[in-house]
Amino acid sequence: MFDVPVPDPAARTAALERLDGLVKPLGALGRLEEIAAWLSAAHGTVPPRPLDDVRVVVFAGDHGVSALSAYPREVTGAMVRVFLAGKSGVNVLAAQVGAKVRVADIAVDWDGEDVPASVTAHKIRRGSGSIDVEDALLPGEAQAAFEAGRAIALEEREADVLIPGDMGIGNTAMCAAVVAASLGLPAAEVVGTGTGVDAAGLERKTAAIAAALTRAAGRTDDPFERLTALGSACLAATAGFLVQAAVLGIPVLLDGVFSGAAALVARDIAPGAEQWWLAGHRSTEPSQAFALKALGLEPILDFGLRLGEGSGAVQAVPTLRAARAILADMGLLADLA
Repeated sequence: MFDVPVPDPAARTAALERLDGLVKPLGALGRLEEIAAWLSAAHGTVPPRPLDDVRVVVFAGDHGVSALSAYPREVTGAMVRVFLAGKSGVNVLAAQVGAKVRVADIAVDWDGEDVPASVTAHKIRRGSGSIDVEDALLPGEAQAAFEAGRAIALEEREADVLIPGDMGIGNTAMCAAVVAASLGLPAAEVVGTGTGVDAAGLERKTAAIAAALTRAAGRTDDPFERLTALGSACLAATAGFLVQAAVLGIPVLLDGVFSGAAALVARDIAPGAEQWWLAGHRSTEPSQAFALKALGLEPILDFGLRLGEGSGAVQAVPTLRAARAILADMGLLADLA
């Protein structure tokens, strides 16, 4: 059982009262006002603290269903090196908002001997089982990966905002299975085109996820069994990361389909943790929409992105900073001459 704190209701009330007293019509700044109040509750102060230290952790791993993707699984390991070189999409976009990017190899199917030891410090295994015909993980690996994610969150505990990113060929298929099992949905409703498969590829992908759901039937009520049967080590680590961030009271910006699927599992493990999360952006994958609706989260941005890596969430950081600035810098109606 996790001791998840409740965001400060008194700070939220004080923020809403101040927002109503600013030099503007009531509610005129719309969603920015909601975010400003949310941040105040998260930080327990009005205005919230500056959001100077934003950190992205990219959880990397390969999946047994990667054959369904438009790209080979070797891309995952190659992309780890791209992250380390600072040349990935999330590296470039994070630099624009001053965010730091870290990559953690949780289950990449490679030896990774030439990368810094810090990258592989929390590695659980190489790849995962093909969920249409076998379990993704061995008994105990989901719990071990979850604990690895918690440890990573503790290592990043000085952050003002945390963003979970992801890298892994086969991610969207695995996430579709986890979301479907979490919410009792059929494969056809949650499977999307992912990295860009064609119509025939989408049909094969849907059939594989349907087979996975049939194979795992009756085993998915327990979140760790769900991760074992249908998930991955990197998804379990992300769930642990989200839970520990909530325990620490650190605001989290969820990214796309991967962090949405992880968040569903994390909420089942630690109810109430979702109060510490915002949805950074809307993914093009249908399973993310189902996940966010179940979590009661509305995306901040909708740019039609499907890159992953945390790339959508980092673009929402300026919106959070703008929401804070409203409370910190706008004048009060009461002060008008």
